[in-house]
Amino acid sequence: MKKITLPLIATVLGLANMNAQEGLPYNKWSIDVNGGLTKPSAPMTPGYNGDTFFGLVHADAGVRYMFNNKFGVKADFGYDYMKSGENSDYFRTAHYRASLQGVANLGRIMNFEEWTRTLGLQAHAGAGYSWMQPGKDGSTAIDYDKDQMGHMILGLTGQVKLGNRVALNADFSMINTIRQDMTFDGAGYVDANDRGFNGTFYNATLGLSFYLGGNEQHADWYANDGLTNRVEALENRVTDIENKMIDSDNDGVADYLDLEPNTPAGNMVDTKGRSIDLNKNGIPDSYEEYFDSRYAMKGDTFSAADSNTAQDLINQGYVAVYFDFDKSAPKNAESTNFLITYLRSNPEATVEVNGFADSVGNPTYNQRLSEKRAKNVAKILEQSGISSDRIKVVANGEDTSFDGKNKTTSKFARRVTFKVN
Repeated sequence: MKKITLPLIATVLGLANMNAQEGLPYNKWSIDVNGGLTKPSAPMTPGYNGDTFFGLVHADAGVRYMFNNKFGVKADFGYDYMKSGENSDYFRTAHYRASLQGVANLGRIMNFEEWTRTLGLQAHAGAGYSWMQPGKDGSTAIDYDKDQMGHMILGLTGQVKLGNRVALNADFSMINTIRQDMTFDGAGYVDANDRGFNGTFYNATLGLSFYLGGNEQHADWYANDGLTNRVEALENRVTDIENKMIDSDNDGVADYLDLEPNTPAGNMVDTKGRSIDLNKNGIPDSYEEYFDSRYAMKGDTFSAADSNTAQDLINQGYVAVYFDFDKSAPKNAESTNFLITYLRSNPEATVEVNGFADSVGNPTYNQRLSEKRAKNVAKILEQSGISSDRIKVVANGEDTSFDGKNKTTSKFARRVTFKVN
C-alpha cells in the first residue's frame, strides 16, 4: 500500500509547488476523511449477490490541494468490504484503491455565494490502481492471491461549512474497474474478451474536510466573483467617491481637485481650489485687499499685529515669484513689494530666498537654474534697500512634488519662495 500511496501524495505535492501562488487570501490544503457504504454491481457470478447497500463498508482518506478557488487535485486511498447478501452463496472480499483525481468546486463556478455561504458542491474524477483480495480463508469459492486492476472514479460531493477549519461532506461516487480478472464475489473469472471497463460499484459516504493553512478561509469557500463581491466592489466605489468629496479646507472644492488644499478660511478660490490672484503677484486678492485697505493711504509699514499675519503669509508660500520655462528673470517681480514692506516694517528680520526649478531636464542644470533665480530675486530686494546681510540665498534645485510632465502644474514649481525670521 505504501508503494502506491506515497507516490500519489508526492505527485500532489509536486503539482502544488508548480502552481503555488503567494499572497492569496485563502488556504489551499485540506485533509479529507470519509466513511460509509459500498455496493458492488457487476461482474457477479450467478447465484451470488452483494448484501444490501447498508450492510457493506467503505472508508477513504486523502490530501487535497486547490490551485485556486475553483479547481484542484487530490490523492486518496480507499477501502471497500464486500460480503454476500440474502439468498446468495457466502463470500467475503476486500477492495483497495489508490487514486489521483481532479476536483472542480462547482459551488464557486456556479456562484453559490449569491444565495448561500454555508453550502457547497464539488465534482471529482480521476484514475488509479486498485486490487481485490479474498476475505478470510474459504471466504470465496476460488482461492486467489490478488486481483490487480486499474480504475476510473467519478463522484459528486455536497458540502456544509461547519467553520473556517472544517466542513461536512456527503459524497456519492461510481467506480469503474479496468481489466478485472475475478468477479466481486470471488467465485468466477471474468471473460478474457471482456476485460476493459468491466466492473462497477458505488460508494456513499459522510466525512469531514480539515482545512490547513494560516489564512482565515479555504479556497472551497472563497468567493472572488459573483453578487457578493460585486456588492463589495460597489461599496468600495461609493467609499472612494465619498473620500474624494472631502473638502478639508472648506473652500468648496473637493480635495482630489484642489491644487491648494490648505486655503485659509475666507479666501475666494477658483475651480481648482487656488486662492484668486487676479494681478498675479502671488498674494491672494482677499489678503491683498485687506492690506491695501489698511496701508495704501497710511504709508508703507505694517503694524506689529499685521506683521504677524504677513509673516504667516510669506512663510506659507503665498508670497512667491514665478518664472517662465528655463528662465531666471522673474515674471511677477512686483510680488516682492509685500515682502519688502514687511522687511521695512521689521528691520531686525532676515529673509531666506529659496529658488526652485521644475523636474524637466538635467538635475544639475536645474540646480544651477534655481540658484540663478534666487540670486536675481535677492538683487531686487537689495535694490529696494534691504541689506544683503539680511538676505540668504538657497538653491533647492528641482521641486519633484509637481509632475514635470504636466504643463498645468509644473509651472508652479518654477518659483522663488521666502522664509522670514
